[in-house]
Formats: sequence, structure tokens, C-alpha cells
Amino acid sequence: MAFRCQRDSYAREFTTTVVSCRPAELHTEESNGKKEVLSGFQVVLEDTLLFPEGGGQPDDRGTINDISVLRVTRRGTQADHFTQTPLTPGTEVQVRVDWERRFDHMQQHSGQHLITAVADDLFGLKTTSWELGRLRSVIELDSPTVTAEQVAAIERSVNEKIRDRLPVNVRELSLDDPEVEQVRGRGLPDDHAGPIRVVTIQSVDSNMCCGTHVSNLSDLQVIKILGTEKGKKNKTNLIFLAGNRVLKWMERSHGIEKALTALLKCGAEDHVEAVKKLQNSSKLLQKNNLNLLRDLAVHIAHSLRNSPDWGGVITLHRKDGDSEFMNIIANEIGSEETLLFLTVGDEKGAGLFLLAGPAEAVETLGPRVSEVLEGKGAGKKGRFQGKATKMSRRAEVQALLQDYISTQSAEE
Repeated sequence: MAFRCQRDSYAREFTTTVVSCRPAELHTEESNGKKEVLSGFQVVLEDTLLFPEGGGQPDDRGTINDISVLRVTRRGTQADHFTQTPLTPGTEVQVRVDWERRFDHMQQHSGQHLITAVADDLFGLKTTSWELGRLRSVIELDSPTVTAEQVAAIERSVNEKIRDRLPVNVRELSLDDPEVEQVRGRGLPDDHAGPIRVVTIQSVDSNMCCGTHVSNLSDLQVIKILGTEKGKKNKTNLIFLAGNRVLKWMERSHGIEKALTALLKCGAEDHVEAVKKLQNSSKLLQKNNLNLLRDLAVHIAHSLRNSPDWGGVITLHRKDGDSEFMNIIANEIGSEETLLFLTVGDEKGAGLFLLAGPAEAVETLGPRVSEVLEGKGAGKKGRFQGKATKMSRRAEVQALLQDYISTQSAEE
């Protein structure tokens, strides 16, 4: 049985009856990767306006009597609606769909059908799968390469068909109908029962599909193919936007262009050249800065070596610097007889550290220094270095090193 959402994809609300309601859990994952388990109810209705996920299309969102529906999944011929409020079986309810999400999915899904048909017709490029993403959609083509010229030709053709205002209709065919053999498809679900739903774009394509679609290609407005990416083995992913997503993409792109124009003090046509110049200047500055740091490291090493305080434990902290800076100092000093504790970074927060000196001492003290600074490190041949999160505890490290030297002197 086709749901109301499949019989009329443009319907935004209707009345139906609750069949059942049972306790359930919903496993969710936020965009930041955080997972959560929600307690609620699986509600089954006599019919539904909310599309359950399937055919590469995500599920709808909406409400039942103003109660939010957080997930819709298909179970055989039924659709399960997850809510966090129970609904009484036998109750008549009003179902409303999140129209912005629904129409977006209709545009992307019908756009996929159109691109799939045109890519096959023009170049024999077969679609093996597709994904309707949150920001962009991807069609997997059964070819190791797709040229820029092919992409341009596909984009021209699909937009011509949109301008031709070709109708899109949905029919149901029985499994034994001879016409089924002529319909494009990638197989039916294992639990499929009943007639086959066929979506036809006039004079372009007929395709088995359970999703929601526009009734005329003019509702797609426009399709923009953003390009291709290497897919799975011998496959190519074609990335596209349809309808309102193109407008939103243009709005975002225009906003970025305006911001870059203000920052770079030049027109959009000169942005790339301006950024290249900035990159070259930055590389030159980094090179000069590195040379200065190296010179400074050598100077610091000689100053430490000639200091009247030389011997025992030598410590140094600088806000600016990196691992190479510290290693140059250690190399110049050649601290086989002295413990050298160097740090760079924030005075109290995160940074880098290096402990150099007699191999046996460094091997013993290195892990303890890393532990005090709440960091991680490794070492060999008289060097131990790593990252620290608590530079504020450098004094504790210095005391630890002094105690070690004192103990060694007493034993001698």
C-alpha cells in the first residue's frame, strides 16, 4: 500500500487515526558525534503524510496533533513514527509535514532521477547508488572517470529539460506487468509486497521508486553540478544541488565573495591572484622568521654555555619557538654533563618541552617530566620531548631535576 505522502507529495496536512502506540527508544547522533538514546513511543497511523526513509531519501519531519515526530521508519506496510509523547489508539489526529524539508527532498530526489537518466542516455554512465545529503547530494556513477566536458553536457541537458516543463507522474504496476521489464531500477527491498511504484519523467525516464517527487520538472527550478570526486573502486561520485539548494549555495558563495573583497581590497576576479601573493609573502616571512629563530637559538645556546650559572640544571622558557628551536639550542650546547630543560608556548597553558642531558638521566626523568606537565612525549639518546598542557608547573619540573642532581652528587 502506498502512503498518502506517496500518493500526493504536495499534501501538507491531513487527518487520520492512531492504530497503535508502544514504548520505544531512539538512538541519535549529533553532528559533533555525540550519541544519545531518547525514550519515547512508536506510533502507527492508519495512513501517513510523513515519508519513512527509503530509496536513498531521508525521512520526513512533522507533527501529529502538534507533537513533534523525530523519526519515521518503514516496517513492512506500516510506518513507525517516533514521538516523546504517547497517543491513544483510536484517536483521530491531524498530521502536518515540515514542508521546507519535504520540498527540498522532492527537488533533490527528482533531480537525481533526471541526472541519472541523462548521464545514461548521453554517455552510458550508469548510476549504482546515490545519497541525499544535508547540504549536497551525491550520485555514484559506474565509471572510473567522468570528464569535465561530460559533466557540462549533462548539466546543460538537465536544465533544458527543466525549462521544457516536462511532467512527472507516478503509477503503480503489478509485478507481472510486462512494462516492469522496461523500467529502470536497482532491485526491490526483501520485504516488498504489492504493486511496484514507478516514477516517470515524460519522454526521459521511468524508474522504480518509493520516494516523494515533484509533479513537473519546472518545480526543480535549476540543477547545478558542483563537480566530481573519486569514488569507491572504479566509481566516480557526481555532486549536485537542485532547486532551493542552488539559491542557498549562491547566497553563501556571494557572502563569502563580499567578505573576501573587503579583506583583500580587490574585485572578485582578482581574489585568486591576491591570495597567491599573500601565500608567497607568508612563506617568505615564515622562512625569514625561521632563520631568525635559528640565529637566536645559536645565540641563546652560547649565552647559556658561557653563563656563570652553567652546570647542574639549566632551564629556559620562551613564548615563541618550536621543536626545531629547542633542538638547535640543545645541539649547540652539547649538554652531556648538564640537564637542559627547555619549553616554548603559553606561560600557563599548552606548549612544547625538551629535556636533554646524560642518556641515563633523561631516560629516567623524561616520563616524569611529561607526567608533571600533564603531557605526552617520547625520547632516545639523551633527548626527551613532547607536548604539555600545564606549563604552569614548570617550577615543579625544575625542583624535580634539582633533586635528581643533588641525589646523584650525594651518591658520588
